Amino acid sequence: MPIIIPKELPAAAILQHNIFALQEKWAVKQEIRPLKIAILNLMPQKITTENQLLQLLSQSPLQIEVKLVKMQQHESKNTSSHHLEKFYVPFQSIQEERFDGLIITGAPVEKMPFAAIDYWQELQEVMAWSQTNCTSVLHICWGAQAGLYYHYQIDKIRYQQKLFGIFEQQVTRSHPLIRGFDDSFKMPHSRYTGINEAQLQQAPLAVIAASAETGPAILVSDDHKNVFLLGHFEYHTETLKEEYLRDQAKGLSTRIPENYFADPQGTIVNRWRGHASLFFSNWIHETYQRTPYDLHVLPTHSGYYIGNDLEDLETNENA
Repeated sequence: MPIIIPKELPAAAILQHNIFALQEKWAVKQEIRPLKIAILNLMPQKITTENQLLQLLSQSPLQIEVKLVKMQQHESKNTSSHHLEKFYVPFQSIQEERFDGLIITGAPVEKMPFAAIDYWQELQEVMAWSQTNCTSVLHICWGAQAGLYYHYQIDKIRYQQKLFGIFEQQVTRSHPLIRGFDDSFKMPHSRYTGINEAQLQQAPLAVIAASAETGPAILVSDDHKNVFLLGHFEYHTETLKEEYLRDQAKGLSTRIPENYFADPQGTIVNRWRGHASLFFSNWIHETYQRTPYDLHVLPTHSGYYIGNDLEDLETNENA
């Protein structure tokens, strides 16, 4: 939970950029309710992805209500219809609702043009809806590429071979989402495509983590609404191994994941779990700081509550 500090405290200016801090006058009237998070799960092994994401979301001390969402225009072949009918709702059923956060997962359709995907039209409707009905939207892997293309017309590009393994990322600028991060950190990647980096120059986006091997890894829109995670912080320890064995069984030419196995015997040392937990915790708490108590009264802009003057907070609160 955030600490409460007086606005005039000399350390306030520094602390507000490094920890979760509330100004005293706002804290006394702060109300707490469960955060509403929707997960649009586009991955084929939906139960696996549910477990990965919910494990990370559950580490916050805040109460979180999760709603699992599916595409009406797509029939899942890897998850039972019983599971989908029992635990998932179609996007159309939540269009009148508002959420603190939305997560759009990756999907194994990178090699296909966006327009060729059977649920592309519906996904565009989701992404348009998210800008008015969600405080923050977290796009993951292919979901990030789809979001960057839809919102900012940034094309995806095909790699000569699959980017597959654990890659070191460098923090390129400070941001609340990577508060507490080391200057460099590890992140799993598993994708055949990247993004056209030249097109980023004209987009209202900030790259907050990147590497020469992977290109941009974490991007945030200037209005703080959209977050794009091109790697897979949510992956469990053996996920890349399972993907590698699956590709081998299909006869694909996928190479052994880079920087993954610690020895020839196949020992795996998880080197990304801590930063993954911190990233999701930061996303939850950053969203918590910005979202209104009454979700039917969304802020007029998506500026941060943390570090803003009280007048800005009151502007958001009363909008």
